[in-house]
Amino acid sequence: MTRSMWRALRQQVMVLSASDARCVIVAGSGGHFSAGGDISEYPEFRFQEHSLRAFHEDDVAPALQALLDCDIPIVAQIEGNCIGGGLEIAACCDIRVSGESVTFGAPIAKLGMPMAPKELAIVLRVAGEATVREMLLEARLFSAQTMQSRGFVHRTVPDADVASEALATAQRVSALSPQAARLNKQQLRAIWKINSDFSDVDIDKLAIDNIAFSAPSPYTYAASAEHVEGIEAFLAKRQPKF
Repeated sequence: MTRSMWRALRQQVMVLSASDARCVIVAGSGGHFSAGGDISEYPEFRFQEHSLRAFHEDDVAPALQALLDCDIPIVAQIEGNCIGGGLEIAACCDIRVSGESVTFGAPIAKLGMPMAPKELAIVLRVAGEATVREMLLEARLFSAQTMQSRGFVHRTVPDADVASEALATAQRVSALSPQAARLNKQQLRAIWKINSDFSDVDIDKLAIDNIAFSAPSPYTYAASAEHVEGIEAFLAKRQPKF
């Protein structure tokens, strides 16, 4: 996912949201859902706090929020790798259909970076705390079967059947009342207390229900030695030295 792809994703979802579509399928190309961010462009903006913040707050978060705000049911057709940003996109979908050999994870600790707060909030809600802690702290990768057992994946099918199962799912959804689907999604958002722009979340002082805890700005690590080393090592195809 390049920065331009994040922006395009938001624009396309907004167009679909305003249409009379009854269901949307989100799929990747080349046999993969998404292997995450385009690390080759990271040195252009990740090493300065203001540009790093802009990437997460102005490019990634709005695209994910557009998916969350969409009243049309969204089916994720997951194949190959579902990593990092791909995991975040999948977490915003309503129904996740996965191939048997799909790999899930967010091994960004290898790059010397944490998951941005708004993105973490989304993945945490869907994947669960235990899974997210393993992904982020151990850089663990999970199989489709494990992710289904942990409630992230709704159904796992043979790799060759993913597209047909995703389409069949979308057809079942589309055959039902579109009004009911939209109202159900609106009510689910209200119950989850996720508003349209995360305005209730102060990323510099995170508050969850009645539990508040202070945290430093989440982007101060931009120019840190470990962040730079992680990305440079990846691009050079060598092991990072932390």
